[in-house]
Amino acid sequence: MLTLPPCVPRREAEDFLERHAGWLERALARQPEGVRVGHGVQLPVGGSLLEIVAAEGPRRAPRIEGGQLVLAGHGTAGPRIAAWLREQARAVLVPAAQAYAGTLGRKVQGVALRDTRSRWGSCSSTGRLSFSWRLAMAPPEVQDYVAAHEAAHLVEMNHGPRFWALVERLRPDHRAERAWLRDEGRRLHAFRFD
Repeated sequence: MLTLPPCVPRREAEDFLERHAGWLERALARQPEGVRVGHGVQLPVGGSLLEIVAAEGPRRAPRIEGGQLVLAGHGTAGPRIAAWLREQARAVLVPAAQAYAGTLGRKVQGVALRDTRSRWGSCSSTGRLSFSWRLAMAPPEVQDYVAAHEAAHLVEMNHGPRFWALVERLRPDHRAERAWLRDEGRRLHAFRFD
């Protein structure tokens, strides 16, 4: 599917696609195959792979037991696990961002969790932070880096040298986490929770 601004003629879009067909094919080939979340799927949680298994009993929140993500009760697994991952992300990212903001003498004005595709986090000029809840699947140090990165934006609303100096101060080892997001992050978007 191709989405166009209303003012762009269809022919112009088709010409663009023809000119960039090779690039588009290579980009699509790099995308991981989609995985629908359900019983038997190996899902990363906090950087560890857990097999989703069904359990007897009343419906309750998923729980981690012995390398498995146990889902009791009836209902579609995907939406239940997505809601649980949002809670996991909130439990880690909010306190980390608040702590880093405090280190910088700033205050977080609120936190939202979304299912964003283009960025792992953002910071508004009013001090509100937003994070992708899919970060709950990433290793803890990656989650912590993104919290530090967004907290640094409370001081510097750009990616200039002063911003990166703040990130370096908060997370001296941030380069490894940035590399992980660049190299592995798109795998987190391959999981479908419908």
